[in-house]
Formats: sequence, structure tokens, C-alpha cells
Amino acid sequence: MRYLVATDGSTLGDEAVRYAARQAAAFDATLVVAHVLTPDSELIDGTLVLPGEEAAVEEGERVLENARSVANDVADEAATEIDVETQLLTGRPADAITEFAGESDADAIFVGHRGLSEEREQVVGSVAKSVVDKAVVPVTVIR
Repeated sequence: MRYLVATDGSTLGDEAVRYAARQAAAFDATLVVAHVLTPDSELIDGTLVLPGEEAAVEEGERVLENARSVANDVADEAATEIDVETQLLTGRPADAITEFAGESDADAIFVGHRGLSEEREQVVGSVAKSVVDKAVVPVTVIR
């Protein structure tokens, strides 16, 4: 089995990782932790440029490493091991998460209810809601 958990590095994102790691430990599943990079793009002289791309990738890798640590702490508490993989994605978060779930044969998706973009999500709809709407596998939303 493969479980996908998406995190943005927020406290609720960490809670989603903890919950998904507990499930992965209980069902001997591989845990795939994903973080979606959504860098702002600019059109400069007809070329698409992603300012701060290197910084965004570094921050994304930091978020994934922290999430791996959270998952390993859960494994230690349960006196077991969890196979943890990480993946940086790009694009619109809900689209990237659900597309990757399909490509990676995920059996379930775990997401936090609200993350770092809470204020924006209240206006345009949450990433979690969009993942639930678009996913073709079960989605667990962590509150």
C-alpha cells in the first residue's frame, strides 16, 4: 500500500503527517510525503521566469525533511519502521496532489484542513476541499 500525505509545513500539515504515519505504520504502507511549490511567475522579455525558484526549492526541501522527521518520530513511538519517500511537486496544489496520487498509485491521500494559506482559502475554497472533489482515492482531511 502507498499513502500520500501533502504538507505545506504548517502545524496542521505536521498533524496530517503524524496521522498518515500512524496509518502507514499500522498497515505496513509506504508513506509518500509531498510538498507543492507554487512560485510566482513573471513574463520578462517573452520568457517565463520563476523569481526565487532556488529559494522555493530549498524551502520545499526543508518542509519535506521536517515532515520526514515527524514521520520517523511516529515510527519510533510505535517501535516500528515506516518506509518514507518525499516528493516536491509544482503547480496548483490540489491539481498537483491528485495528479501525483494517480501517477504514484496512492491508495489514499491525507491533507490538513487548513494550512499556511488559510486567509486566501476562505475566499477561493480550500485546497483540502479541492483535493476531496478531484481525487479518485479516499481522502482523509485532518482537523
